[in-house]
Amino acid sequence: MTTLPTGFNRLWTAQTISSLGDGVMHAALPLLALTLTRDPMALAVVTAAGTLPWLLFGVLGGALVDRWDRRRTMWVTDAARAVLLAIPAGAAVLDVLSIPLLAAVAFLLGVGGLFFDTAATAYLPDLLGRDPALLERANARLRTTQTAASGFVGPPAGSALLALGRSVPLVADAVSFALSALLVRSLPATSRPVSPARESLLRQARAGAAYVFRDRLLLGLALRPAVGNIAFVAVETVLALFAHDRLGLATFGFGLLLTAEATGGLLGAGIASFLSRRLGTGTALTCTAAVEGFAILGLASAPNPYAAGVALAVCGAGMGATMVLAPSLRQAIVPAHLMGRVTSTSRMLAMCAAPFGAFLGGWLAATSDVRTPLYAAAGLLLTMTAVTATMTNNRRVEAALRGAAADDGSVRRDTADLL
Repeated sequence: MTTLPTGFNRLWTAQTISSLGDGVMHAALPLLALTLTRDPMALAVVTAAGTLPWLLFGVLGGALVDRWDRRRTMWVTDAARAVLLAIPAGAAVLDVLSIPLLAAVAFLLGVGGLFFDTAATAYLPDLLGRDPALLERANARLRTTQTAASGFVGPPAGSALLALGRSVPLVADAVSFALSALLVRSLPATSRPVSPARESLLRQARAGAAYVFRDRLLLGLALRPAVGNIAFVAVETVLALFAHDRLGLATFGFGLLLTAEATGGLLGAGIASFLSRRLGTGTALTCTAAVEGFAILGLASAPNPYAAGVALAVCGAGMGATMVLAPSLRQAIVPAHLMGRVTSTSRMLAMCAAPFGAFLGGWLAATSDVRTPLYAAAGLLLTMTAVTATMTNNRRVEAALRGAAADDGSVRRDTADLL
């Protein structure tokens, strides 16, 4: 078995530290907002703000990543996010924190996330030589530790840190970004294709988007998280309110509820490769999507916190496996010079759907009942599973992997001839 390079371990550590800070904020941000308002639509604004950058310039961001040095993009972005978080931390100390400020910070953090996530996704296949087996192993490790940090450790820590003061979780997240930036800066440089200098940024962005929409497999892989984000963000928008009003959970209990989802995510990431080998990647992705839909249905009808925790754990398992299998497949079949743009186009579709989910969740909760967004989310997930099943089946996956292997071999032979 081929060993993952040392550079991957540094990337792995950096993303784990950053994910721990994200987990702290995942619990602290909605709870911070709840200290300022009980209006579901105001909470939806804060949730949606972090996803708006993808709607505004997601594809252009991917084109820029394909032009820029990917390692430098990652560490500069994390350093900037560390500095940014000093603003709401200071506002919390001075007792001038507000919903508009939280929404603005969420938006700017989303801009940073756009560039960092796109660059990191494009950097990994460069580092691992586009080897499908190595990519699956690497993504499994990344997903497992990210889930543990952002979902298992971070949310209870965020709830506990918030009890010490409203600025404390913000400072903790800033420190995590700073440490991640230092580690990423030490990563090895990798060679990558350079786009033609005379080609406009807009033309390059369009080429990346067109590549996704022309390929049914890539389009299917992009549609799953797009529809999924409408559903999951609708749930996330009202989850704190649902946990408090329907399940009777206080602040620390809400953190434990999020931990249940993370526990399932660890299991899902751990068994992703097994599912791929036994079922085939396409069938495994269809099964995990169906599991997510039925789990959210179970959450909506949960009579107590324990049943809700089980439902979230099952949902987390489906999400964990999906988040290993889908990115690994995309990284294995997309040409290196298009990786940033294809990644950003796929993420843009997913992230642009999230604001609709936030406002859908807030509107349904405000006009009907806090459980209604959960039932609607389950229906969306199950419909998406049926629609995209043929787009990402085993036959398409195997054909794409064969085509990518043939193209890569052709590029290597051409390079050898030039040398």
